[in-house]
Amino acid sequence: MADSTTKTVGVDLAKQVFAICETNHSGHVIRRLELRRDAFCHYLSQLPAASVVAMEACSGAHHWARLCQRHGLIPKLIAAQLVTPFRKSARNKNDRNDAEAIATAARQGNMRFVAVKDVDQQARLCWHRVREGYKVESLAISNRLRGLLAEFGLAIAQSDSALQRALADDRLRAQLPSTLLPLIDDLHTHWQQVKQRIAAIDRQVAAHAKADARSVRAQQLVGVGPLTADALVASIGNAHEFTNGRQLAAWLGLTPTQHSSGGKAHLGGISCRCDNYLRTLLIQGARSCQQQAKLANPQTASAEQIWIKPLASRLPFGKVLVAIANKHARQLWAMLRRGEDYDSEAWLQHPMVQRSRKKAIAA
Repeated sequence: MADSTTKTVGVDLAKQVFAICETNHSGHVIRRLELRRDAFCHYLSQLPAASVVAMEACSGAHHWARLCQRHGLIPKLIAAQLVTPFRKSARNKNDRNDAEAIATAARQGNMRFVAVKDVDQQARLCWHRVREGYKVESLAISNRLRGLLAEFGLAIAQSDSALQRALADDRLRAQLPSTLLPLIDDLHTHWQQVKQRIAAIDRQVAAHAKADARSVRAQQLVGVGPLTADALVASIGNAHEFTNGRQLAAWLGLTPTQHSSGGKAHLGGISCRCDNYLRTLLIQGARSCQQQAKLANPQTASAEQIWIKPLASRLPFGKVLVAIANKHARQLWAMLRRGEDYDSEAWLQHPMVQRSRKKAIAA
C-alpha cells in the first residue's frame, strides 16, 4: 500500500522556465508551479526525501537526475514517446499538460524508465556525438568540393582518395578559373582540418576503451572495435537495467516490429527504435563477421562462422547483418552483466544443448 506522504512530481524540462505538477499517492494533482532555473534548483532541495521526480529523457535530463539523487530524491526518466499517451488532449499540448502527463506516466507499474548516466558516461558519449558531427561536416565539404568541380566539367569519383588526388592534380587545376582556385584551396584545407579532428577523437576514444576493463572485454568479440566498445559501455554501463539480452537487442532496435492479433503473428522490419548510433556500429561490425565467415576454412571455422554461412545462403544480405548484430548484442549483454570474457563455446552449456546430448548418449 502506498504511503500517504508519497509525492510524485512531474517536471517538463526547459532552458529557463520549468513546469511542475505535484501529485499525491492517489494520483490527484496537488499543486502546479512554473519556476525559473535557479528557483527550480532550490525547489528540489526542499522536496521531502524519497519523493519521485519524473522527467522526460531529453537534453539536460541526466544532469537534473543526478542533482535529484544528491538531494535524496528518486529521479525517473521516461522516453518522450511513452509519455504522449498520458496527455489528456492531443490538441492541447502545453507545458502544464506535459508535466501532468509525465507525473501520470511515472506512476504506471509497468512503465519503462531510462537509466541515469553518470558524469563519466556522458563525457565519453560527448566524444562520439562530436565525432558524428565532424563526419557529417566532412561529407558536406567533400560534396561541396565535388559540386564546384562538376560546374566546370570535372566529375570526381565517389571516394575521398579520388577527390584528394584530383585536388592535387595540376592538370585538373589548370582547367579551373584562377579566381576559383583560392576558394577550392580554402575548402580543401578546411576539409583536411575536419578529418584531422576526427582522427584525434578516434585516438582519444581508443584510449578511453583501453583504460576500461569492460570495453577491453567487449572487444574480444569479432566485429567490435574500440569505437563500438566505448560507445556501448558509455551508453549502458554494466547492462544491469536490462533483464536479458533480448531486452538489449529490442532497445537497440534489432528486433522485428509486430502487428499480431487473434493468435496470428505478423512480423515486419526491424523496429529501428532507441539508439541509432549503437545499432549502426553493431551492424557495421557484423559486415566484417560475415566477410570472415565467407572466407573461413570449414575445418577451422568458429561456431559463429558455421552459423553465419547457411544463414547467408538463405537470407538477404541486410537481414543477415541484422541477425548477426542481434546475436552480438545478446553476447555483449552477457559479458557486461556477468563480467565474463568472451567464450566461443559457451553455447555448449545451454540447457537445450545439454538435453540433446543426454538424449544422444541415452540412445
